[in-house]
Amino acid sequence: MAVNQDAIGIRTGISEKAAARSREHKFFLTAAIMFPVIVIIGFSKNYYFRPFFPAMGSMYSDLVRVHAVILTTWILLFATQAWLVSSKRVNLHMKLGMAGVGLAVLVVVSGYLVSIGAIAHQTAADRGGIPPLVFLVVPIADLVLFVVFFGGAIYLRKRSSAEHKRLMILSALNFLPPATARFPVPALLALGPIWIFGVPIVLTIAALAYDTWRNRKVNKVFLAGSILLIVSFPARMWIGGTEMWLSFAEWLTR
Repeated sequence: MAVNQDAIGIRTGISEKAAARSREHKFFLTAAIMFPVIVIIGFSKNYYFRPFFPAMGSMYSDLVRVHAVILTTWILLFATQAWLVSSKRVNLHMKLGMAGVGLAVLVVVSGYLVSIGAIAHQTAADRGGIPPLVFLVVPIADLVLFVVFFGGAIYLRKRSSAEHKRLMILSALNFLPPATARFPVPALLALGPIWIFGVPIVLTIAALAYDTWRNRKVNKVFLAGSILLIVSFPARMWIGGTEMWLSFAEWLTR
């Protein structure tokens, strides 16, 4: 009798763990789907469906187009990787991980070149009244945090899959402001930073809260990364107005 009860307990424990893994896979797959959807909507008029909106003017420079293709490829790979894990095709996921590293390097390099190159033809009016050198802190911070989150995810991929997955989510959330800043809904854009930075902040808090509730404990790496990302949004504009940053920005753009 005792043996049967032990066997039932073991089976129950196994099924609970399997159910927990299933819920986790669904959570990360949902996050991976939401990310490209928001990006596609945000850049729909400015890039993806720009030929259908003649009023938007001429297309971007070749460098911007290359950067857009690279970043789009990384976004699609991000979603694909989440799907591979949820479908238990971990070996293929690991093989494609190396392609993700290569794409990440290209994202950083092309993103940096686009950010620096934009200074030559931007005005404060193009950035909501923010001087170009001040605004430069925003894309540079995006790239720095991407390196931190994605680099951390790659470093921890074999040590802890839990931290790896959560840092990958943060690397995606970090890239949402450029998309929300271009959402084709004037009423939302009129909210300014409340909308542009509010969306990734709310999603970050929601993801952290759900993850903590589901696991009944807070993931310290996820918490630290979430705080870093959220604090970075107001910090960027404060840093951008300092003399130290302006001197550094001028040196970058020489």
